[in-house]
Amino acid sequence: MEALAASLLLVLAVAPAGADTDSADAAALGNLYSSWNGPSQLAGWSAGGGGDPCGAAWQGVTCSGAGVTEIKLPGIGLNGSLGYELSNLFSLNTLDLSNNNLNGSIPYQLPPNLTYLNLAGNNFSGNLPYSIKDMASIEYLNLSHNSLSSQMGDLFGNLSSLSELDVSFNTLTGDLPNSIGSLSNLSSLYMQNNQFTGSVNVLRGLSSALTTLNIANNNFSGWIPKELNSIPDLTLGGNSFANGPAPPPPPFMSPPPQRPRNRPKHSQGQGDAPKGSESPTIQSDKKQGLGTGPLVGIIAGSIVAVLCVLLLLVCCMRNVRRRKDDASSESKDFVGPLTVNIERGSSREIPEHSVEDTSIATVKLPTPEKMTPERVYGKNGSMRKTKVPITATPYTVASLQVATNSFCQDSLLGEGSLGRVYKADFPNGKVLAVKKIDNTALSLQEEDNFLEAVSSMSRLRHPNIVPLTGYCVEHGQRLLVYEYIGNGTLHDILHFSDEMSRKLTWNIRVRIALGTARALEYLHEVCLPSVVHRNFKSSNILLDEEHNPHLSDCGLAALTPSTERQVSTEVFGSFGYSAPEFAMSGIYTVKSDVYSFGVVMLELLTGRKPLDSSRERSEQSLVRWATPQLHDIDALAKMVDPALNGMYPAKSLSRFADIIALCVQPEPEFRPPMSEVVQQLVRLMQRASIVRRQSGEELGFSYRAPEREGDLRDISF
Repeated sequence: MEALAASLLLVLAVAPAGADTDSADAAALGNLYSSWNGPSQLAGWSAGGGGDPCGAAWQGVTCSGAGVTEIKLPGIGLNGSLGYELSNLFSLNTLDLSNNNLNGSIPYQLPPNLTYLNLAGNNFSGNLPYSIKDMASIEYLNLSHNSLSSQMGDLFGNLSSLSELDVSFNTLTGDLPNSIGSLSNLSSLYMQNNQFTGSVNVLRGLSSALTTLNIANNNFSGWIPKELNSIPDLTLGGNSFANGPAPPPPPFMSPPPQRPRNRPKHSQGQGDAPKGSESPTIQSDKKQGLGTGPLVGIIAGSIVAVLCVLLLLVCCMRNVRRRKDDASSESKDFVGPLTVNIERGSSREIPEHSVEDTSIATVKLPTPEKMTPERVYGKNGSMRKTKVPITATPYTVASLQVATNSFCQDSLLGEGSLGRVYKADFPNGKVLAVKKIDNTALSLQEEDNFLEAVSSMSRLRHPNIVPLTGYCVEHGQRLLVYEYIGNGTLHDILHFSDEMSRKLTWNIRVRIALGTARALEYLHEVCLPSVVHRNFKSSNILLDEEHNPHLSDCGLAALTPSTERQVSTEVFGSFGYSAPEFAMSGIYTVKSDVYSFGVVMLELLTGRKPLDSSRERSEQSLVRWATPQLHDIDALAKMVDPALNGMYPAKSLSRFADIIALCVQPEPEFRPPMSEVVQQLVRLMQRASIVRRQSGEELGFSYRAPEREGDLRDISF
């Protein structure tokens, strides 16, 4: 009986009475379980988000109230990936999945409030996730013993709480980012067994706090800063450090030595030798003037000084010429082919051709491992060879014809910018989407740049961007092969299917807005140089079976004719989505994308098309009709899509409208960068998550259903 009573007490302690897990947390864990292929060794876990991780005490899961705070599943043989819903776990502070067999890329977005993250001893590849920069509470970060590659990026500027960082035993490359020097509380840093290069001077400022530093077996060079010698546990072997003390600065960088002031012949200063102690040589010099040794030194010093001045002049001329070249090349970025800058320093914070955005640091896209020569056929059938870094799979025209049934009408998925899109069913069961570029849309110059654009597009990696997986350049044909997203476009679901639009609940609509905002944030502020979409609209947002958004046509603007600044809206944005500055002058920047994003948010809010000639004249333009009403709570409630049937939280609706108003401002300089939009949407979801856990106590997130007066319900994300 005593044992039974103890067991009952234990159960009651683990699973509080009536505990229901936050729905977003339960869905995220269900997605994790599916991404791990439903491992049988996980007791209590289930897929689909229908379970109760907190109430049912899922293995390795710890909760506080209705929120999941810890997931600890180290070394239990998990397989698969990390899914795509980890960022919805706002209460999670500890995630330990170390020493499993997990693979793929670490998700771009991680739980934002983590203090402990351990993914060591898996098979993860790709870059360090960019969202690390926003994890201000992180104290322990271990990504060691994986296959992470490329450069680290400037991700550490805001991580003042981080005390231990371990990225050892990967294949990380490049110089150390400058922001790593701002980790003022870092006590342990493990970076051994990578391929880092350059100097380690950035670690000087950490020496006072570090107790352990291991940077062995890399390709570091230069001199070891003397400050590092004070670190108690220091391991530096297996690098290419120079021997001996660091050299003095160049002569022209140091101030010239000061000449001693003239003193009377018989006066004795504080530093003079006593009388009678002068050497015969000095006495001889006083009598005979300057000796041969000093004269040679002066001549040699003069020669060195002249050479240094000449070298400085040459460097200045080169810098001036380089600035001119950079300026001329940057002026072409708006219309030229999409390229990825692989030579600018990773410490750079602002993309050069979007200086108005100062919100977050940029990181460089990964560069491929090798240069792949490809055979390219011109329109006249001639063959030439080019050499560009391409990570996508090359296809033949014949294979794509078979997969699309000769590009027949039955395989047609839609017609977008630059060409039609077809569904391709391959013999191995794989289904892809093929965009057949209209040859009349490409000039000869753009043909030459096609592979450069393919190279850049194939390296865009984000969970909310449709990945380019292949291409074809045979016999004058230009085709792009994408991953197939099978649930249709946001535009079709909102405007052409009443049944489907009713499935887009308020929760889902906010999630679609956040996902597409993160995609634009990645293009604008993570890629270097910035990628401007230029054709952002709801028909380019594809939804999967779980209504997760995937932005298509990213990077295609590089293939539009560079000689035509003012092109048709069929190429650069459709009517109703174009920002005022583009409609007036043909100028398109990242802030123009922000405007188009605001229009899509209006579609999600109202269910209306951006332009609808079937409505009254005053309501035909969605932006003109809706903008004056966004801050009027009564008018706002009347604008909401009828398909929602009143099922939305009032405060959330108001905040959603506030974000729209910022994005569709007519002056581009007043529109926020996408990183700020993402932060606002994340905060909106965080507040809603908190209210969910209060079981409807805050009525601001409730609504009164119009068809059932008096029936007050709590609606949440």
